Amino acid sequence: MSQVEFFTFNDLGENTYLLMDASTKKAAIVDAGCYYPEEVAEVQRTVQRLGLKIEALINTHCHIDHVVGVEALKRLYNVPFLIPEKELPVLASGKVVAAMYGFHAYQEPEYDGFLEGDYFILGNSKFKLLQVPGHSPGHIAFLNEAEAYCIAGDVLFRESVGRTDLPGGNTQQLVTSIQQQLYTLPDSTVVYPGHGPSTTIAWEKKNNPYVRGQ
Repeated sequence: MSQVEFFTFNDLGENTYLLMDASTKKAAIVDAGCYYPEEVAEVQRTVQRLGLKIEALINTHCHIDHVVGVEALKRLYNVPFLIPEKELPVLASGKVVAAMYGFHAYQEPEYDGFLEGDYFILGNSKFKLLQVPGHSPGHIAFLNEAEAYCIAGDVLFRESVGRTDLPGGNTQQLVTSIQQQLYTLPDSTVVYPGHGPSTTIAWEKKNNPYVRGQ
């Protein structure tokens, strides 16, 4: 069994997720958006309270609000930062984009490897890597098939979808990703998005005005 904790960080209200394998206490931090020192401290307190061993920092994609906390956590836990390979140009644009969004203290993290293959393994928990481009060119989602939940980043929100007007965005790609990769999941699947509250596949197929289910 696995567990999910989440935090809402930085001025853009980004959701950072802490994935943990209950049996081994191994954990990974997804989309580290903890920009302010007090936000980094909140992650640290939670990790200590739960007795976790951080194994990696992993990202659904590399837009600035999802990576502003990576460097601080890399230093704190001395773990690898893993990203989708097609997100390299997005990560590289971070220094320029950071100033545009007011993240003037942003420190660009160095990536240590790519999220490759079909699964990311965390202790005894397994997360399928879903290719869901559209919001950004290499966006992925982490699906726990056994427990029916998905860390979806900025692809699908509660009654909304990710924007596609940023560099590398593509509206038709996003719609296709949602229809083919997410709406084909069991209706009971819980979706944990990069912003806003969680939702389910069933709810979005019925109520999302941007992409309706069949």
